Amino acid sequence: MLVHEILDRAPASVEAIRDTDGSWTYGELVNASHACANWLASRGVVPGDRVLVRAVADRRVAALLYGCSRAGAIFVPVHEGTKPYQLTQILADAEPALVVGDWESATPLPVWPLGSADFAGPEPDAAWPVMFFYTSGSVAAPKAVVCPHAAVGFAAHAIAERLSYRSGDVVYCRLPLSFDYGLYQMLLCAIGGATLVLAGAGSDARLVAEVRRHGATVVPAVPALAGMLVRLAARDPRPTAVRLFTNTGEAMPAPVIAGLRERFPGAGVQLMFGLTECKRVSILDVDGDRERPGSVGTPLAGTSVRIVDGSGAAVGPGAAGEIVVTGPHVMAGYWRDPAMTARFFRSSPSGMALHTGDVGHLDADGHLYFHGRRDHIFKRRGMRTSVAEIEAAALDIPGVVEVALVPPADGHDAVLYVVGAGLASEAVRRELRDRLDPAKVPDDCLVVSEIPHGPTGKVDRVALRGS
Repeated sequence: MLVHEILDRAPASVEAIRDTDGSWTYGELVNASHACANWLASRGVVPGDRVLVRAVADRRVAALLYGCSRAGAIFVPVHEGTKPYQLTQILADAEPALVVGDWESATPLPVWPLGSADFAGPEPDAAWPVMFFYTSGSVAAPKAVVCPHAAVGFAAHAIAERLSYRSGDVVYCRLPLSFDYGLYQMLLCAIGGATLVLAGAGSDARLVAEVRRHGATVVPAVPALAGMLVRLAARDPRPTAVRLFTNTGEAMPAPVIAGLRERFPGAGVQLMFGLTECKRVSILDVDGDRERPGSVGTPLAGTSVRIVDGSGAAVGPGAAGEIVVTGPHVMAGYWRDPAMTARFFRSSPSGMALHTGDVGHLDADGHLYFHGRRDHIFKRRGMRTSVAEIEAAALDIPGVVEVALVPPADGHDAVLYVVGAGLASEAVRRELRDRLDPAKVPDDCLVVSEIPHGPTGKVDRVALRGS
């Protein structure tokens, strides 16, 4: 399947996408995407060219995505807040034929003529790349995951089958469109005939009010966004139309999930696990965490998950090891990095297998449990622990509203950062000793006013480590 075919099959008269300046129906978005494809061709873009886009919360970004798909070009969304140093690295690596948007002046995206002529260029091949997603450059230069039409289309439909967006849903997307979790909301809404609201950064104080004003029924959220919603809803308890919160990108702590259920009565929570390299690995049923705490669900239809030991041999239910994913959603590797591609993407009898580097286990019923990144699992004074375990225990402490643990590295012990009014470091550590084995409690606990987050909303542990 080609990505623009997802759009072409959507109900033409339904509102497709809404931003601060207006909205388009799916029929209008189809026309805008054809016009965009013609505009790209007029600018000299040919199949295989990279089109680097300043991915602001603007419905024209959707037209650019689908326009690139029609033209056989590769859509490269880059966060609007990307620093010059990283932007220079991305530009050098992607070598785009066209850059759409200006990071220096923050000027709006260009307006191309909305003509009536359909794009008449050659039909792309489903094996061609349609997107690059640049992953974090926290330890090295940003690297691009190459996403072919076929893999993107398979992943989008497999996820849509489990999330069940439907006609009448309004999906409130505060996530950046440079983040695959944010951008795929366009595809999921088109498949389900739902409306996507591109919220942008906006005012945090009005977040719940905006969710209510737009009539949002579905809210995709990372933990920082979910925690903010919980705190704001405590001050503004009027009902909303939200029926579902989804989560991936970073594990949602149990206290935050409980807060969503308390503050948004009637809304379910659906937990997922994925990586840009295969988009999604597993999805739990709505509120399935009540029955299976810690699970991130079962693999997508048509895909498989194995847990392997250090020698690459599969281990049985309950045994921890590396998570290996196989299926049509496994992407095509890393752009211009054959060594990194060979390390993580390996041929197997059942197809291309993604060796994720993440640690987890499967239970006897095939449910996946994510333990963490290899570098987020460590031993402290002989006790095996993890970033997730310590952070979850800290969030259970009354008054703590946000936490981040920087794991041990380079001879330095782990450091716990906490946010909350009136907290004292030693009191937090004392409470932790009531919840964890004392060997797992970090010696260093710092109470801070805020915790830095990267463009996707994930905790920026690199910034914390350097603070």
